[in-house]
Amino acid sequence: MNLAQNTILLTGGASGIGLALAVRFLQAGSTVIIVGRRADKLAEAQQLHPALITRVADVADAAERTELARWATATYPNLNVLVNNAGIQNRVQLTDENADWDTRRQEIVINVEAPIHLATLLIPHLRQQARAAIINVTSGLSFSPAAFVPIYSATKAALHSFTLSLRHQLKPTGIAVLEIVPPAVNTDLGGPGLHTFGVDVNEFADSVMARLAAGEEEVGYGTSEQARLASRAELDERFRMMNNR
Repeated sequence: MNLAQNTILLTGGASGIGLALAVRFLQAGSTVIIVGRRADKLAEAQQLHPALITRVADVADAAERTELARWATATYPNLNVLVNNAGIQNRVQLTDENADWDTRRQEIVINVEAPIHLATLLIPHLRQQARAAIINVTSGLSFSPAAFVPIYSATKAALHSFTLSLRHQLKPTGIAVLEIVPPAVNTDLGGPGLHTFGVDVNEFADSVMARLAAGEEEVGYGTSEQARLASRAELDERFRMMNNR
């Protein structure tokens, strides 16, 4: 992938992995529009990196996704890359009889429904662009789930599966379909302080960008690289070790 001279729409771009990727695309010479639900967090990101373009939108809402796609293609007709990065992670006890379904459903909507919908909304526009690409951010848990985040793990497995099908269907169109597969990264995903054991976000982003630039379609790092390349027997062992703490 050529990292320069793109116009990129990146969801969940105000912090964490999304912001790290956005900044690197920006530094490589691309125009980057970051999307998030909170205007204050977007403003903080833009203050640190003034060249970023921001847009407030809640990708959990289908109408807002439709409006985001309409606005982005009308305002930035050279838009040629979609990065589906927005995601939430909740620690869920499935035996909890008092759990709120709407809270659980939000994880499914944001992590699976939103990227599928945004991709399909933008495909007609991307087909007309040079060097078009859709990049989906999944997880090492796509391949071997963590039982304490069962819905998150399932949604990322679904997005990985969708990415494979999308790549196959879009091959004749010239739209590249890429996948970033993070391990645990030291961000606030799931809540502050829960991923302090994860790898440094800048170290991860630097590695990912270098491998995308080298033309790789599916990129992991550390434990997620091991997971995406593992055999079924190795994945079963990873699941046992990860969930028998």
